[in-house]
Amino acid sequence: MRKGMPMAVSKSMPILIVDDYNTMIRILRNLLRQLGFSNIDEASDGRTALAKMKSKDYALVISDWGMEPMTGVELLERVRADERMRQTPFLMVANDNDGSADAADGAGASSCIVKPFNAQALKTKLVSVLGAF
Repeated sequence: MRKGMPMAVSKSMPILIVDDYNTMIRILRNLLRQLGFSNIDEASDGRTALAKMKSKDYALVISDWGMEPMTGVELLERVRADERMRQTPFLMVANDNDGSADAADGAGASSCIVKPFNAQALKTKLVSVLGAF
């Protein structure tokens, strides 16, 4: 069982990036590094992400909306249904033109960021999900 989130956000907290597009993983990893985060894992699909989340407690998951074979929303639903993982902050990365941002919110995402975005936009979303850093 997780205890409450710490008051201060640690730049060494474990973060999991989930995306089936390697370029997007690289972009997110670089943006997170620009913001000072260093403990970054990645998964190329929802199944791999779930397996990683079962073996390690992540302080944040950043997941793409549109993946195969398990979508980001399916991953989010599984995370929210799991007693141990349900409180994990979950930032969904969505496309603006397909209604995915609204669906992500409805599925229980902590927040949603719409592509394309820069480091400042990501930081604003992370502050809203995690608190100041």
